[in-house]
Amino acid sequence: MAVAEPYLPPSTGTLRSRVYVRVKRRRRSHAAVLDRIAIGLLAALTLMAFVTPLLAPFKPNLIAGDSFSHPGARFLLGTDEVGRDIFSRVLFGLRASWFASLEVIASGVIIGGLIGLVAGTAGGWIDDVLMRITDVFLALPGPILAIAVVAALGPSLQHTLIAVAIVWWPFYARIVRGEVKSLAARPHVEAARLAGVGRIRLAVRHLLPGAIPATVVTASLDVGNLVLTLAILSFLGLGAPSPAPELGAMVARGLTYLLQEWWVPIMPGLAVMFLAFVANLAGDGARDLLGVA
Repeated sequence: MAVAEPYLPPSTGTLRSRVYVRVKRRRRSHAAVLDRIAIGLLAALTLMAFVTPLLAPFKPNLIAGDSFSHPGARFLLGTDEVGRDIFSRVLFGLRASWFASLEVIASGVIIGGLIGLVAGTAGGWIDDVLMRITDVFLALPGPILAIAVVAALGPSLQHTLIAVAIVWWPFYARIVRGEVKSLAARPHVEAARLAGVGRIRLAVRHLLPGAIPATVVTASLDVGNLVLTLAILSFLGLGAPSPAPELGAMVARGLTYLLQEWWVPIMPGLAVMFLAFVANLAGDGARDLLGVA
């Protein structure tokens, strides 16, 4: 006759491991929800940038009321020193900053990604030459270069973007080159190389797709930094000339009224902070969703 074994409760270690797994899964689920919310905010911000002329109650340079009207029902964020609606100007400033950041990021990804792909795939002296050129551009100070370009070509947002784009692509060249070098040692790439796959097809079909996730995550995390950089340059007077609705320039011109009419410089500054915060939050969400360390 078989004797029934006595019931043994689960050990403390097992219980702790189960609790740890449950807490970890819950944290992951909450983090995934936050990541999707952040990416949704970024998508909504992009959509808002496209429809800004429909959302803004006034044109950005239109004198809509009395000067220094307090925030209220008619003017949500008040008016500035000449009576322009700050809410409308902030919306157009967000639009300009967002599109300008995307332009610089896109140029950096395309130029830097191409150089990094060629350097990582070719190797040898081509890799050395391209990386030394990259190091030269990495050593260029962006703000000083922007000042030089604007001084030579005149104050303009496009001139500032050109100056910033010149020093922004090397980061992506380094990232893509590192990812390509890492992927080149993988077995499937070695098998493709032994099978006689050409260098161009090897780079496009087997190496480039593996570098895309890290590049996308870096670009999404880089938007916040670029927004702040462009706002600082605009604050220094290196953007479009007045009365263009640029957030950094609006803050600079409104500092005179900080103690009396505080909303004039504070509202554009909060807009810059909001844009950078949403961009960084969405970048973290993209990194978690794509599983890039």
